[in-house]
Amino acid sequence: MSIDAAFGAVPRAAFVPDLVWVRGGDGWAVPLRRQDDPERWRALVESDDAVTTQMDDGATGRGMWPTSSCSAPSVVREMLELLDLEPGHRVMEIGTGTGWNAALLARITGPENVTTIEIDPALAARARLNLSGAGCPVRVITGDGEAGHPAGGPYDRVIATAAVAELPHAWVRQTRPGGLLLVPWAPTFHPDGPLALLTAHTEGHAEGRFVAPSWFMPLRGQRISQPDRNAYKSRWTQAGEPACDRFGITVTSEGQTIWLDTPANPITP
Repeated sequence: MSIDAAFGAVPRAAFVPDLVWVRGGDGWAVPLRRQDDPERWRALVESDDAVTTQMDDGATGRGMWPTSSCSAPSVVREMLELLDLEPGHRVMEIGTGTGWNAALLARITGPENVTTIEIDPALAARARLNLSGAGCPVRVITGDGEAGHPAGGPYDRVIATAAVAELPHAWVRQTRPGGLLLVPWAPTFHPDGPLALLTAHTEGHAEGRFVAPSWFMPLRGQRISQPDRNAYKSRWTQAGEPACDRFGITVTSEGQTIWLDTPANPITP
C-alpha cells in the first residue's frame, strides 16, 4: 500500500483521545475535552499541528512539559518517505504514542511485520485498543525502547518518534546490514533537533547524515535540561550556525561520533 493510501485508510482522528492538551494564556497547558468543545477538538485534530496527548508523564490538571503526542501529519509523511518502505519490511518503532504511526507502517508493510515499543503502560494499552479497532494488530511492547526488541529482528527499518542524544547501540545491532534507521535528535549540536538517517553495516556499525529539521520529545531516559540546551545553542551560534544537513554521525560498538561535513571533522556536542 502506498503512503497516500495508508493515510486514507487510517485517519488520525481515530487515534487521538477525547482529552488533549492546549496552551493557555499563562503558558501552562490545560485539558481540552472533546465533549466540552467538539469543534475546537476537531479543528486541532484535522490541522497539520502535533496534538499533545499527555503532559508531565501523566498530569491531570495542568502541565508544563508535553510527554506524548500525535505528530503533525506532514512530519509523519516526511519520515515515512525517508524510510523508503516496501511491503514485507520488518520495522521497529520506538515510541508508540497513540498508535497512529504504527498503523500507517502496518498498512504499508503488513501488520505482522511491525513491532512498536512504548514505555508508558497506559499509553501502550490505549494504543493496542486503537490499533485493534483500526484493523492493524501490530505487536505493541510495553517497555524501555532503548533496549529495542531483539525477538522481532533483525529489522529492515528502525524509526524513533522520540529524540535521542545518544543513539542506543541496541538499535544498530538489531538492524540488518543495509537497513535504515531514522532517528530524531535532541538539540545538542543544532537547535532544530534534526532527523538522522543512518545505514546499518556489518559488525554493529552505522553511519549517515542529518537530513531535515524536526522537533520531537526526548526519550524519557535522555531528557536535557534547559541550561544545557542554552549552552548547546550558544556553541552552535559561535560556530557560525551551520545548517543541519552539514552534520553526520557514525555509530559503532565503542560509541558515536557526530561530525561536520565529513567524518574526518568530528565535533564535541
